[in-house]
Amino acid sequence: MHLWRLRGRDLPLGSRCVVMGIVNVTPDSFFDGGRFVQTDAAIAHGLELIRQGADLLDVGGESTRPGSQPIALDEELQRVVPVVTALAQQTAVPISVDTSKAEVAVACLQAGAHLVNDVTGLTGAPHMAEVVRDFGAGVIVMHMQGTPATMQIAPRYDDVVTDIASFFGERLQSLTALGIPLEAIALDPGIGFGKTRGHNITLLAQLAKFRELGRPVCLGVSRKGFLGNLLERPLEERLAGSLATAAYALAQDAVQILRVHDVAQTRDLVRVWEVLRGV
Repeated sequence: MHLWRLRGRDLPLGSRCVVMGIVNVTPDSFFDGGRFVQTDAAIAHGLELIRQGADLLDVGGESTRPGSQPIALDEELQRVVPVVTALAQQTAVPISVDTSKAEVAVACLQAGAHLVNDVTGLTGAPHMAEVVRDFGAGVIVMHMQGTPATMQIAPRYDDVVTDIASFFGERLQSLTALGIPLEAIALDPGIGFGKTRGHNITLLAQLAKFRELGRPVCLGVSRKGFLGNLLERPLEERLAGSLATAAYALAQDAVQILRVHDVAQTRDLVRVWEVLRGV
């Protein structure tokens, strides 16, 4: 688990945690929807996140907030491809495309992206796994119960940690059998994607158990609804809760990738953790 193999490069991990900055090219994402829907604004935001210390950028054109509906393929392509193209030309930072559509993944990988972040864990679109394999791309396999439109309608598990670990085990076996190298795969338990507040808290408390799968864990908790519920805070006042959750995960040595809106503050958190851990 000392490297994450992306398209054309290896990203060293080991004891290091990398920060992935979110670039939502959407009008309706739960936190920053509409702020960067224009191509120029999204490109500028991505470059600013790099200036703040982002190790990767995650560009998405379709909201997956609870209750959201899928958008047309052409619309998603029009949103993300120009942004990925421009960022790939202007920075050496690896670029991820956040999509569950194989056609969007192909277009963005052709435009210079290095990895695919798929909320369906490469189960939603036919041939998505083949696209990742054929391009030699990295991939984040996320767990989600249901779809964004339905996922928060009474989610249930026998045991949320065991069930998700079993899902990851099956995906790792299937994807490597198809020809995707194990080193290319990272795992995301999907906090808030088909989970109750109790499920989310249990997952975070036991996040280190996913280390047994031998792949880096990506954690996306930035300003999410369970924090609003826990703290009784609106979106604009959830940064402290987001950082506290990330700090807990780091302290447990349970996470290698933090996917966040607030890159500068998270980079400070990671830097302090790295220094104190080395003392």
